[in-house]
Amino acid sequence: MRQRSFQRRAQYQEGRKPRGSRQTRAMSKRTRFGRSEQETAWKNAEVDALYRLQAAGVRVPKPYGYFNDVLVMELVTDSDGHPAPRLGEVELSSEQAREYHAFLIRQIVRMLHIGLIHGDLSEFNVLVDSHGPVIIDLPQVVNAAGNNAALAMLERDVNNIRGTLGRFAPELLCTEFAREMWSVYEQGELTADKKLTGQFARDETQADPESVLRVVNDAREEAMQRELGRQGTIDR
Repeated sequence: MRQRSFQRRAQYQEGRKPRGSRQTRAMSKRTRFGRSEQETAWKNAEVDALYRLQAAGVRVPKPYGYFNDVLVMELVTDSDGHPAPRLGEVELSSEQAREYHAFLIRQIVRMLHIGLIHGDLSEFNVLVDSHGPVIIDLPQVVNAAGNNAALAMLERDVNNIRGTLGRFAPELLCTEFAREMWSVYEQGELTADKKLTGQFARDETQADPESVLRVVNDAREEAMQRELGRQGTIDR
């Protein structure tokens, strides 16, 4: 597992439920016990995510168990039995790129449907076996409903995949699946097999600096008037 800074981990762990108050205090103080608890929580998150995602129909390595702090799971291989390459290591036709993109968007939708966001999805966290993409590396999985950065992480995940596969099928670069699926999710209408269009009208409305400045000045003027009125009352 790659080493990540505790600061970055804290961002991913926002919204997760700690096991108890003792563990919470220790992790916040970064004691030796706290660091150990953070590492355990990080690993447990991946184990839990793998089982949940597999049950939800997401293509992830099959977990076999968690023994003595070691996660045992399926080895993803290619058609010759060798370790499967990463998505960024394979050359694709435009048709394959579109197929992989559609498949991965469906996987991300299924993840979000059960309230999870990968949080670090990219060409390095997707393997390609003889049947297509397999999503890996899940210790940083994000709680969609409890993390303030959930949308930003979802958008980064989706756009990383879009950028990778857009090299082979440039039309993918014009899609907006992240914002669309988040909008549907917020409305409570996201299903595991929700059909998306890849189109989303962003709000391009820009704030008028002069209007904002007028509001600030008006508020300052009102505050000054209130203060003068208060002083006048005291003097009387």
